[in-house]
Amino acid sequence: MTSVRNRLPQLSGNRWLLGLFTVLLIGACSPKTRWVSNPVNKPAETLTSPKVEVKPVVPPASKVSVISLILPFGLDHIGPGQHYDAISLKKARIAADYYRGFKLALDSLTYAGYNYKLELFDSKDNSAQAHSLAYNPKVRASDLIVGPVFPEDVKAFTSVLTSPRKPIVSPLSPESPSTFKNQNLVTVNPPLDYHAWATAKFINDKIKPQKVFILRSGYSEDNDYIVPFKKAIDSLSGRQIKVISITIVRGQLSALLPQLVKNGQNIFLIPSTNQQFLTVTLHSLDTLNKRYPVTLFGHPSWEHFVFLKAKQMQRLRTHITSADKVDYSLPSTVTFIKSYRNAWHTEPSAYALKGFDEGLYFGRLLAENSIKNWADFNGLHNSFHFEKKPGLGWVNTHVNLLMYTNFELKKAE
Repeated sequence: MTSVRNRLPQLSGNRWLLGLFTVLLIGACSPKTRWVSNPVNKPAETLTSPKVEVKPVVPPASKVSVISLILPFGLDHIGPGQHYDAISLKKARIAADYYRGFKLALDSLTYAGYNYKLELFDSKDNSAQAHSLAYNPKVRASDLIVGPVFPEDVKAFTSVLTSPRKPIVSPLSPESPSTFKNQNLVTVNPPLDYHAWATAKFINDKIKPQKVFILRSGYSEDNDYIVPFKKAIDSLSGRQIKVISITIVRGQLSALLPQLVKNGQNIFLIPSTNQQFLTVTLHSLDTLNKRYPVTLFGHPSWEHFVFLKAKQMQRLRTHITSADKVDYSLPSTVTFIKSYRNAWHTEPSAYALKGFDEGLYFGRLLAENSIKNWADFNGLHNSFHFEKKPGLGWVNTHVNLLMYTNFELKKAE
């Protein structure tokens, strides 16, 4: 378990960490998460997803669910002569935000009558440390392991715990479970393969085109999307949709003109995440759209690219897949934000929302002894639909298909 000195050293420029260590000192090793100073002003039921109701129950007194939470706090950066650099500080913030959301979810469930013992461990974003934690008796004995976070740490950790055991949740990484090949792994963030499949399904079911044009950047990374997309579109359409793949250089699209139509939609897929390539190619595609109507499908990472122009994206009828979509108008989201502010005196990040959803989902399943009965779940930030993959564990396959409408991304119809 992570240990913290009683006397904390001065933290240059990192005041926010004082709150983190206060949290660790007060709550990390508690045998049961409890309400302290009324951190949530409203009943816990209002903190759940609108479709997931938490009702007060009276579980057996002896039932205490033990959860090991392994996050990259990087506490080795605290101490005489030590400091956080920009990268390690960012990872520590992710760890702190996720922990706060997860803890708030367990507090909500504790209010409903469940009991938890939450144990925190610092992976330090170090593969050797993650590997070592896999041998820790407290970690191995826990009812549920959540973490580590980053792929190399997950790989080092799961390489030890290969025999059948209780689940190991990979909370944030979308890395394909084939990377780890561990039957106990629970992959919460849908890997890229499922984004490609969702795109192919939408194109096949909703548009039914004769052709799909894939515009390649020439970088090998494009294949991570192209290979599963082509496999999916061939399977879903019975090879009735022709896939035409072409490498685009300096935005030159003239070679495609003989194959385009003017009286219907021309379907394009761009799997690249390279800014220079996208800037040039999207400009050319925007020009082409004046004569040949374009419907564009892009990489899920585009959702976070600030250099993309909403007006241009809307003109190109751009679609993007996403596993995460927060509706800030929902009463449950508003209540969560207020409760989070009251509990932690700061604004919740996306990682806090993820932590809350995952804490609520797995905490409930764990307490009710149904940890392998994977019911669907609609949370504040994530939705879960888990499928069992032989030798690879459980994978969340739920992906949203979004489209630029009124200059923002909304669920495509």
